[in-house]
Amino acid sequence: MKHLLSGLAALVMGSALAVPALADLDDNGLHVEDWIEETFYDLREDLGDATAAGQRMLILFEQRGCIYCNEMHENVFSRENIAQMLDEDFFVIRLNLHGSLEVTDFDGEVMSEREIARRWGILFTPTLMFMPEEVAEDLTAVQASVATMPGAFGGWTTYNMLTWVQDHGYDDDEGFQRYHARRLQEMGVIE
Repeated sequence: MKHLLSGLAALVMGSALAVPALADLDDNGLHVEDWIEETFYDLREDLGDATAAGQRMLILFEQRGCIYCNEMHENVFSRENIAQMLDEDFFVIRLNLHGSLEVTDFDGEVMSEREIARRWGILFTPTLMFMPEEVAEDLTAVQASVATMPGAFGGWTTYNMLTWVQDHGYDDDEGFQRYHARRLQEMGVIE
């Protein structure tokens, strides 16, 4: 009986330790992450801050209750290599798909988060938009973006996308899909 109780106690303790912690959410129901920047949502100013910090600007769209956003935060963005890249190499600005905060686009237009999402054709969350180091005065963010990642993807796809953007892969002829397949082979993930 004593061994049964000890075994049961170990099982309960092991199960408790295996349960992931509940996500930390803000008042809008969006995930809280150290690597998400607090800004005034003036994208040209944010791009300047990103460049000054030696980082690439990334616009992340999310919404309350998004199961795919939760998946990305709990199982992808939390991976050590990805979290480190987001923290050190990217200046991440998060916009709420249905939010009301004012955003100033690169072309000077000011509108709410939800209006700018419509303007840019953002339909899915999460959506990651990667910006170049410089944006012309007459372009919107969606026109200037070097890559867009709509929806939830696995760790390797996300890691390779972050790396591809950092390495200016969009300037090469290889394209992301071929780059991704090549990197998976080089890492031994696929044959």
